[in-house]
Amino acid sequence: MQLKRMQKTDWYLVGILILSAFLYGWGIWDAGSANSYYTAAITSMTKSWSNFWYGAFDPAGFITVDKPPVALWLMAISAKIFGVHGWSVVLPSVLSGIGSVYLMYKLLAPKFGLWAGRIGSLILTLTPTVVANSRTNNMDAILVFFLLLAVYILQKAVAKKNIWLVIVSFGLIGVGFNIKMLQAFMILPAMLVYYWVAIKLPWKKKIAWLVVGMASLSIFTVAYPLAVDSVDQSSRPYIGSSQTNSLMELAFGYNGTERLLGQSTGTGGAFPGMGSTKKSTGTQKNNGAPSGKKPSGSAPTGTPPNQSTNKNAKQAKGKAPGQSGKMTRQAQGGQGGGNSAFAIGSAGPFRLFQSDLGSQIGWYLPLAILGLIAGWFGFRKRGAKWYHVSEEQSEVLLWAGWFVPVYGFFSVASFFHPYYTIMLAPAIAALTAIGVAAVVKMSAQSNKESMIARIVVSVAVLTTLLLQAYYVWSYYQIISIILIIVAIGLSIWWLLPRQINNKIKIVLSAISILLMAGWWSLTPTLSHNSAAIPAASPSLLSQTGSSDMGGEVNNQLLSYTKKHQGNAKYLFATTDSNSASGYIIKSGKAVMAIGGYNGTDPTMSLSEFKKLVKSGQLKYFVMGNNSKTSSGQISKILTWVKKNGTKVTYSSSTSNQSSPTQQMGGQSQSTTLYDLSNIYE
Repeated sequence: MQLKRMQKTDWYLVGILILSAFLYGWGIWDAGSANSYYTAAITSMTKSWSNFWYGAFDPAGFITVDKPPVALWLMAISAKIFGVHGWSVVLPSVLSGIGSVYLMYKLLAPKFGLWAGRIGSLILTLTPTVVANSRTNNMDAILVFFLLLAVYILQKAVAKKNIWLVIVSFGLIGVGFNIKMLQAFMILPAMLVYYWVAIKLPWKKKIAWLVVGMASLSIFTVAYPLAVDSVDQSSRPYIGSSQTNSLMELAFGYNGTERLLGQSTGTGGAFPGMGSTKKSTGTQKNNGAPSGKKPSGSAPTGTPPNQSTNKNAKQAKGKAPGQSGKMTRQAQGGQGGGNSAFAIGSAGPFRLFQSDLGSQIGWYLPLAILGLIAGWFGFRKRGAKWYHVSEEQSEVLLWAGWFVPVYGFFSVASFFHPYYTIMLAPAIAALTAIGVAAVVKMSAQSNKESMIARIVVSVAVLTTLLLQAYYVWSYYQIISIILIIVAIGLSIWWLLPRQINNKIKIVLSAISILLMAGWWSLTPTLSHNSAAIPAASPSLLSQTGSSDMGGEVNNQLLSYTKKHQGNAKYLFATTDSNSASGYIIKSGKAVMAIGGYNGTDPTMSLSEFKKLVKSGQLKYFVMGNNSKTSSGQISKILTWVKKNGTKVTYSSSTSNQSSPTQQMGGQSQSTTLYDLSNIYE
């Protein structure tokens, strides 16, 4: 029996999974703080069940991060088991990335054959943004895994006509909502269309099952947010990045409509790079902010938890802040285009082909688009009415339903990071594989269909390689020229009769298409990069280690506040989360980020802040990165602190940080410390 199982093992799949494990996992021991905003929360979540439940940013449970905590739960469990390290908080993303590759195979192979499953899983593995996302502790790789799992279970529900699987499938989308909110709903059109077309049930039962599935979706979506919002606000943390201390408002406001229409809350204005294709000129202010946040102006350093130095610090030794153009480019994500957290190109139907986004997700876009067309027409039933959909065509509808709405969103949306485009990666991989299967099927048909298949492949190879040459040009002009020559040669070769060296053409075409995309995908692995703003680019190779805009720690400030904290609840308060994260990670102490991530969350009034100081719970205040952009009650608090607090000289120098700080846009992290303990004496 065991020998029989071994014979069924697809060793191609095993090799692809090993490749994905290498790309996603190699070098994560240098992950540093990864995204320090979330690593600080994970540190805090390991300290109490309340912090764990709410996804608290700080150990005292003052404020949460800007997302529901399901993905953070997985990371906190890993950190609880292995300790808080860069690699332990990144590990769930690594495993999710590998799991997604496996699910892609399982979704395609039964319907389109083993080679379709292999091609789809390989394309997903070698998509640059997938590699970059799977190496950090952002939520996107975990979200994609849950969405693929939901689709896989729905496919099984359709095949087995099982209502319980329908319930589980749509329920998983609700779980996805509690990973990254409305982003999970982007594939709902695909699931609804697929369910309706593919499942063979009487229409009344089909509707009834769908109603039950949508009820499951609703329950799993709102159960957690309503549970949190129903708790008295004084008995739980403030919901970070919300304006009304509500998870539901956060979901449909900051993490909802503002993603499409542009951010209107918690900022001082538009972000550089948004809606622009303008190239990077060296240093920028919009560096490395996690999850749609306004950057603070501090430099990425990736300080590892409980360490005072890392590889970045060693390599940067002797360089003045802001002098290293390569460091800055790498820190900003190292993309082929804008090299910025908000470099998302110009809105329009071809935005995803532009270098800003395309260098991360666009390498196989022509293959996917042509694969959609070839799959639909190649698997049609002969002689059937146009409205009769074959089993294979229903699968094409599934992936087209994933691809088209997500492509449309990124074409017009105003507020997102380039790494969010990982949402397109599964659909691109699946449609590419389906297109290959369709072309193979057409090649075996009549001479007319065989000729059409050769034309499709010729166009696919030509357009894909020319697009890749465009991405490669900014780094390797010679290789780009070679790609253009190869593209023209292969496209002409494919138009010749298929009997002429067919296997050689296939191998050369596959190598040509995967070579530079694979190289881009390899760069985060070779550089051991686990960035707050994950991206793949050869510019990463100029510096080994991780980059993060938060996580800086002034050791002398930390030492002074720890020594004089006394019975105070908080080590100190500061304006924003990035100014606090490194201190939370390194000390495990409660640091209050009064304005949340941007320094603008209306967490408390001035009178409430005064009561906190008067009660002795807070003795010190640090003017953090976002002091100048704070507004409303937070601005009033800062004014009061400056007027009434006493500046502390805690050392002869305030520049002794645990890792180098680059000046971004002419600003550096402030370490001005105010003593508030004498105000009410």
